Amino acid sequence: MFKRLKIKKGDLVVVTAGENKGKQARVTNVDRTSDRVTVEGVNMVTKHRKPSAQNPQGGIEKIEAGIHISNVKVIDTKGNATRVGRRRNSEGKLERYSKKSGETLK
Repeated sequence: MFKRLKIKKGDLVVVTAGENKGKQARVTNVDRTSDRVTVEGVNMVTKHRKPSAQNPQGGIEKIEAGIHISNVKVIDTKGNATRVGRRRNSEGKLERYSKKSGETLK
């Protein structure tokens, strides 16, 4: 069974640790098995590709690698880096909310 993570694909996050500390970007992928997220333009690594049918030229390309989910925080509508909580709304559905401002996250 996979863990239920607080960060989702498409969230605007800020990196809180590492070489890219302070950068803000969108989450492009979430890996629930290893608790890692891929963030646009963060943790760029170099991959050496052999020529193939899809890529006949081959060569060196830069791609985004995952970073641990504990090293990012969600940015709420007010622009604050915050932790994420879950609560039931008036219809009884679960919703994510900002622990700092109390506002509902999309």
